[in-house]
Amino acid sequence: QVQLVESGGGLVQAGGSLRLSCAASGRTFSSYRMGWFRLAPGKEREFVAAINWSGTSTYYAGSVKGRFTISRDSANDTVYLQMNILKPEDTAVYYCAAGTRPYGGSYYSSLNYDYWGQGTQVTVSS
Repeated sequence: QVQLVESGGGLVQAGGSLRLSCAASGRTFSSYRMGWFRLAPGKEREFVAAINWSGTSTYYAGSVKGRFTISRDSANDTVYLQMNILKPEDTAVYYCAAGTRPYGGSYYSSLNYDYWGQGTQVTVSS
């Protein structure tokens, strides 16, 4: 069983920054792929960013590339999402997800993640 707990959301003005954290439990966290997704009102859940088990490969949605950075600290079983130059359209509930299956398919698909956190609200005011 894997438990994920997100933190770091809040209200920020456009152009500002936030850093989200996701603390994971599980003996083999270092072997999991980790991802961030978001859900905005009236929209479908959207891929944001992902990182492979070793931290050597990262993946981003086009809408956040160059502004957001995903990273992981396996010593502390934590994954981060640094969000810079935030825009009102980034407003959403952000979810951390863990993919525990080896050769688990596309990083961009929510179907390839097995565990999800409860979400943290990010609101960007204009």
